[in-house]
Order: sequence, then structure tokens, then C-alpha cells
Amino acid sequence: MSFPVANALWGHYKRHPLQVVLLWFGLTLGIALLVGVMGVNQQARESYRDGEQLFSNPFPYRIRHVQPSLHVPQGFYVQLKREGFKQCVPLDQINVALASGRHIDIIGVDPLALYSSFKGHRSIGSDNAAQMLSLMSPPYPLLIGEQFAKYLDIADGQQLTLESGRTIGPVVVVKQEQIQGPRLIADMSLIRQLQPSSGVDAVLCGVMPASELRRLEHALPMALKLEKQESAGLEPLTKAFHMNLFAMGMLAFVVGLFIFYQAMSLSLTQRQPLVGLMRQAGVSSFQLARVLALELVVWIILGLLGGNVLGLFLAEQLLPSVAETLNDLYGANVSLSVTWQWEWGLASLAIAVLGCLFACGWPLMRLIRTQPTRLAGHMSLIRISGREFAIQALVSCFFIGMAWAIYQLPHGQQAGFVLIAFILIASALGMPFLVWQLFSLFAKLTRSARLRWFFTDAAASLSYRGVAAMAFMLALATNIGMETMVGSFRTTTQVWLDQRLSADIYVRPSLNMASRMSGWLAERDEVKTVWWQFSKELPSDLGTLQVVSIGGSQAEKSALSMKSTLDSFWQRFHLGRSVLVSESLAIKQGWKVGDEVTLAAPLNKKWLVAGIYYDYGNPYGQVMIPEKRWRQYWPHRGQIGLAIHLKPDTDAMAMISEMGETFRLPPERIRNNTELMVQAMNVFDRTFIVTATLGKLTLFIAVCGLFFATVAGELSRMRQFALLRCMGMTGRELAILGGGQLLVLGLITALIALPMGLILAQLLIDIVLKYSFGWTMPIEYFPVDYLVSLGSALAVLVIAGGWHVWRLVNRSAMMSLREAF
Repeated sequence: MSFPVANALWGHYKRHPLQVVLLWFGLTLGIALLVGVMGVNQQARESYRDGEQLFSNPFPYRIRHVQPSLHVPQGFYVQLKREGFKQCVPLDQINVALASGRHIDIIGVDPLALYSSFKGHRSIGSDNAAQMLSLMSPPYPLLIGEQFAKYLDIADGQQLTLESGRTIGPVVVVKQEQIQGPRLIADMSLIRQLQPSSGVDAVLCGVMPASELRRLEHALPMALKLEKQESAGLEPLTKAFHMNLFAMGMLAFVVGLFIFYQAMSLSLTQRQPLVGLMRQAGVSSFQLARVLALELVVWIILGLLGGNVLGLFLAEQLLPSVAETLNDLYGANVSLSVTWQWEWGLASLAIAVLGCLFACGWPLMRLIRTQPTRLAGHMSLIRISGREFAIQALVSCFFIGMAWAIYQLPHGQQAGFVLIAFILIASALGMPFLVWQLFSLFAKLTRSARLRWFFTDAAASLSYRGVAAMAFMLALATNIGMETMVGSFRTTTQVWLDQRLSADIYVRPSLNMASRMSGWLAERDEVKTVWWQFSKELPSDLGTLQVVSIGGSQAEKSALSMKSTLDSFWQRFHLGRSVLVSESLAIKQGWKVGDEVTLAAPLNKKWLVAGIYYDYGNPYGQVMIPEKRWRQYWPHRGQIGLAIHLKPDTDAMAMISEMGETFRLPPERIRNNTELMVQAMNVFDRTFIVTATLGKLTLFIAVCGLFFATVAGELSRMRQFALLRCMGMTGRELAILGGGQLLVLGLITALIALPMGLILAQLLIDIVLKYSFGWTMPIEYFPVDYLVSLGSALAVLVIAGGWHVWRLVNRSAMMSLREAF
């Protein structure tokens, strides 16, 4: 008995093939974006745990100079080799600018040492060995992973042109697992040609027994330190970043689920007369429920298969951009090789099943429990939709109340996401009822019969457009909110950098070089003043704590962007036992101006918080102490930075060139403020590429969903349109009816989405951004960007509404009527 029932019910899709597209489209793309984000996050976390890898082999230990700006002497590495530490290899890293303006990292290695350290490892095959040893031969090729090569649009054998005009290469594309992260690998000699220097940035060491590790520690001189690379340091720092990505993925899934619900609800509604006839013919509710449940299972399976395949592809496309961002912000080296994990499939299965049951449970129950006599007749979609919209509005009020209750609780990142979710759900559920009431009101107020019919028919069309319009509103509000938040953040960061980068040239010399350089600068007529700054990182119960010094001049005070201060804070800061605290540290620890705090040793006494300053882009907590205090605690230690102020009309680039030649400074240790500003803003823009991409994909899903929902619904009303044309309505009037209704619906949706997006942006700034990263900022508005986003989305909707009518107009009225019946 079940097969004839299934054959009758599923035959509906032969007559309405666009509903198949809509159902598969919504569920598959929603799952794909969620799986893609899950894949990116998991790959990043695995890379944190694996640490540094070269040619698939881990190097958990790193030897570095205690002063980050100085190199490990080459002689020390030679000494290690003589003492038998063959698992250690030197590493140099430089950042070069291509002619296109993009900056890339190049890792310099000693191929012979690397090959020697890999002997006995299973992962070192003949191909790996040949590629490593080929680095030593002119013209010194560079190795790049497959995914990063695709991301940079670099072909195998291509030469790279640098900003200076010099070409390097050729580039050799290798398997992704051989090279981890967004970087290239070259021979150390090529690095020396590009940036002459002595020593190496670090010495990487592989896995070794505990006895060997102790022997290595004893062999280290005082100026060098051995670090173990652990995930414990990176995962807490990047937690907020990954949670924001996951939230965007969940939003995309919800939008796709709305599309799926809309299509399924329309499909079940159109099959109501058939179900009524089958019930009267003796088919039981249980048989119907079993066939419809099987149909839902089939859709879930198809959505999971398509979503996981597309999600893996999406993760491969997003991961290079995410890896660059994590490298810029946190120094994390994330592998670009993505493989499907069963955890993704299990998680997507659970979320898809729960989402589909939540979305389709009520339409299925309504269809099965309704009396057969009512189902057999043509039910009024308007009456049913109106009643459901009213119920949705009541549920919307419940979510508004829940959002208000959460807002009264202590704020935090997770509470902020829940608050935003409740507000978005409330607005989405309440929107169809509001639009329904507006269309009904317009129909009552207008005197024109055609306009009255226009608005009445528009209200009726909400039965198949309503949920798709909800998804469209959510995606549009989210895009507006993200545009506003990112734009506000960018504007604030730019203003903050203009204030902080007040010097003309910034130099990072060694301790021995700093005094000689300061004396040399004091003798130069074109130099106005030089600021000294010391910095050091301290391990503490608060996490890694950055301590920096600052001088006592009024100019240095003006370069600080203060959030809140005590009265006469500058005098208190320099004369008393006071500190200035970064905003992120103050928010994380709950500190306020005037509090007394205890810092890590040797600063382990009470300090008065004299002021809190903005410190955008810094993932670590930071405190400032006066320079005289620094000299008390660390008289000859710490990383030094010099900020050089030049007199007006002085050529900064000429000064940089002369200083580089005089003190043999590599380019990365002497920069002008313009270069630093451009680099910082480039990092900022790359940081939000992924978020912007996910937002656009979500909006694309919503617009396409509304398009397909409109086309599917309107094709089911071809009979009405054919009759209207036979009764004398012109093709222009029908086109206005099809496109105009959707345009009015889009305009009302946009008017709702715009304030919702601005509210969302305010919540993102005041709660999520504040408690995720510890940064606050004023909100900025961008009307032109809003008009572009709204205008492009509305243009697509008009095309969607007029397309099927245009097909009808191009046929004769009698032919259209004959096909409709």
C-alpha cells in the first residue's frame, strides 16, 4: 500500500520541478556554509596543536634570541651540529612585497640540514628529498603549496616580480601537506641575497628524548632561549575569531533552513487536496506520515551529501585567507590542506535533522491531522497564512522578552551571540505579520480597484513568499550590520593609527646599537627628537602580559589615545606608583580607573590604574610604565624601539637609506609611518575578507531562495495570470503585477532590515566585539553602501518577479490559458 501512496505524493515534483531545486538549494547551501566554517576552524586548531612543520615533519622546539629583534648566531648552530644535534635545523623568515602590492612570507632553510634531520622518517620520500635538495641549485627555486598557489594565482614555473623590480624563482608547486601555511620555502642563500644579515631567526628542533632535551638546554648561552610550541597559547587567543566564524556559518544555515521550510510548506500545501482524496479513499494517517517522513529523510540525505561536498570545497577556498589573517594577527601558521572529517558529517547530520524537524514538523502535523473533508477542498491559503502569521507574531513577542531578559544579565561573548540570535529570530518571525497587515491596510485605503486588487493579491502571495522574505530580511540585516561594524572599526582604527604613529621613522635596534644610534641621531640637524620605548612580555596568571615603557614628554602623551583617566593622570603616572592599562586588559580583568592591581613579577606590588588607553589590533593585554620605572626593573633588558621625529621638509626615505647603510639594518627593522599605516590597514582588510565573503554568500542564498520561491509559487498561479490576460489585462500590467509586488515586498523588507542591521551593528560593537577582543569604538554610518546593497538586492527581486510574467506575455493568451488548464 505504501508504494502507491508514495508514487502519488512524490509525483507532485514532476509537475513542479522548481520546488525540487528550491528544496535542495536551501538545505544544501546552508549545510555547505556551516560545514565549510567547521572545516576551517578544525584545520586551524589542528595546526595549533601540531606546531611548526616542514615537509610533514613536526618541530616542536624553537631556539630564539631573548631579544626578538636579534638573530641566533650562525656559530651557535654550527656548535649544535658538532655536538650531535642533527634534529635541529636553522630557519630564516623574511617578508617581501610583490609588484602587485601583496606581501608574502618566505622561509629560508638549509636543505642539507633539513634532509639530514629527516633521515629515518617515513614521510621523507624520493620526491621530498629531490625537492629539498633542488633548492640549493641556481636559479634557487621557491616551493609553494597547491592551495596557496591557487589563492595567489601562481602557476608552476612562474617567476615572481618583487616591488623593487627584481625577479625570483621559478616557483615550484608541491603537494600541500609538504608545506604548511601561507608561505614559500627557499634556500637560505636566496634569503641572504634578498635581505643580507648575519645569523638566523631561529633554530627549529625535532622530537628528542628527555635526556637530549636537557643537554640542549645546558648548551644554550644566556642570550638564547628554548621555547616549546604549544596550542595552549594560541587557542585562547583565537577562540573569539573562530566563534565569530562559526556564528556566521550558523546564520547561513538558518537562512538556508528558512528557504527549505518555505519550499516544503508550499509543497505540502499544494498537495492538500490530493492528501484529502487519499484519506477519503482509505489511506491511513500512519501511512501518510511514513511516506512523508521518508521523503524528509531523503531530502536530509541529499542535503548532507551535497552540503558536505560543497562545504569541503568552500573550506579549501576560505582557508588561505583565514590562514593569512591568523598569521598576521597571532603569528599562527595554519596548514592549508583540508581533508573531510567524520566529525563534520556527524555534526552536520545532527544540526540538519534537528533543523528540518523544527522547520517541517508543524506543516507535516497540520497536513496529517486536518480533517479529510477539509483537505479535499481547495483550502484558503490566505486564511491559513494569516492565522499562522499571527501565531508567529506572538512567538516573536516571546523572543523579544527573552532578548530583553538576557540584556539585563552580565554581558559576555556567548550572551551577546544569544541576544543577537533572539533579536534576529524575533524580527524574522514578526515581519510577515507586519507586512500582511500593511498590505491589508493599503488595500482598504486605496480607491483604485486595480490597486486594491494589487495589494490584496500581494498579501495572498505571502503564503509562499513569507518565509523566503524572512530569510531575505535576515541576510540583508546581517550584511548591513557587518558592513557598519567593519566600517566603524576601520574608520576608528585609521584615526587611532594616525594618532599613535606620530613619528616619521620607527627603528628596532639591538641594545648595543641603540645608544650609538641615539648619539648619531642627536648630531643630525634634520632630527627633531627621538622617543625611546622598551617592551617585554611576561608570563602571568592574566596570560601573556606585555609591558612597555613611555617617556614623560607632552608629545608622547598626545600620541596616546586615552579612553578614561584620573585627574592629572600624566603627573600621577610619572610621579607615583601608577600604570596605564590597555582597554582589552581592563575589560578582561574588570579593572577601572582608580583601581589598585597586582601585576606579574617583578612588578608584583600594588599599582594604581591611572588611565585606560585604546590598543586596537593587539591580542595581548598590555600595561605602560614610566621609562624611569623600567630602568629600575630591567636596566639592560627588553626590546628597544626608537621613534624618530624629523623636522619639516626632511626626506624620510633618504634618512632611512642612510641609517640602513650606516648601521647595517635590515629593511624590516626600520620603517616609515606611511609604510606601517598601509601595512596595518592591509592586515585589517584581510582580517574581514572571510566575514564579508560569508555575508555575501548568505545574502546570495537568501536572494536566490526568494527568487526560486517566487518562481515556484507564480508558476502554480499561471492559470490566474492566463485568465487575467484573456480578460483584457495588458502585458505591461501583468509585468507590473509580477515585478511590482515583489518590489514593494522588497522595499518593505529593506525598510525593516535597515534599522535591524543598525541595531545588530550596535550590539556587535557594544557586546560581541567588546567582550571577544576587548575593543570599543563609536558607530559610524555609511548610507551609500546601504543604498548599493539594498539597490542590488531589490534589482534581483524585480527580475525574479517579472521573469515568469515575461514568458507569459511572449505567448498568445489562448495558448497560455490552454497550457495552464
